[in-house]
Amino acid sequence: MPKISVEIPQELLDDLDYHVGDDGKYVNRSDAIRASIRKNLDIIDEIDARHGRLEDDE
Repeated sequence: MPKISVEIPQELLDDLDYHVGDDGKYVNRSDAIRASIRKNLDIIDEIDARHGRLEDDE
């Protein structure tokens, strides 16, 4: 799996860390970020579909 590097504001990182760990929804930051990216892409696809901007899968 490729690795990437991003810079994010400390406040956003703190919010992310709240959901990571033994008491959180995610095992680690990478899992949380992957889930967030997937969710965001799903939302974008839904919006594009409503506006007829998705290409047909042929």
